Amino acid sequence: MTDVANDEQRILSVSTYIDAPPQKVWEILTARQEEWWCPKPRRVEIVEQDWRPGGRAAMIMHGPNGEQMPQEGVFLEVAPGSHFISTDACTVGWKPAAPFMVGKWAIEPEGEGTRYTGSAQHWTQEAYTQHKEMGFLEGWGAVAQQLKALCEA
Repeated sequence: MTDVANDEQRILSVSTYIDAPPQKVWEILTARQEEWWCPKPRRVEIVEQDWRPGGRAAMIMHGPNGEQMPQEGVFLEVAPGSHFISTDACTVGWKPAAPFMVGKWAIEPEGEGTRYTGSAQHWTQEAYTQHKEMGFLEGWGAVAQQLKALCEA
């Protein structure tokens, strides 16, 4: 697995090879998010995923002690079989919100399998530093491994 922190562009990313065909990875990536999205013992509850630009991207992350962290945003781009991009900078109807990041989840064929990359570009240096200190590389690395395990099963 590859972890990258690009301080200049405020991008954090993780990448891993998955020994499964891209179409299988895409299906699990998008249709089974509740099974891989949060590092265990946390979990995610999908409220709505409207898979189109401007569509709602809403979920609630649940911590092991009952904590809840709702996330509300929109999809900026959805390219089936390739990637999706979302942001929390606005909500449905392009209503401005408190921006933290733009996230991108991408897959591409690699050999007999698939290269998965999850990345976050942050609006401010403070958001970038906060996400890094929250354990981005460890957390997103864990979910990449959870996704990998589901796809390779």
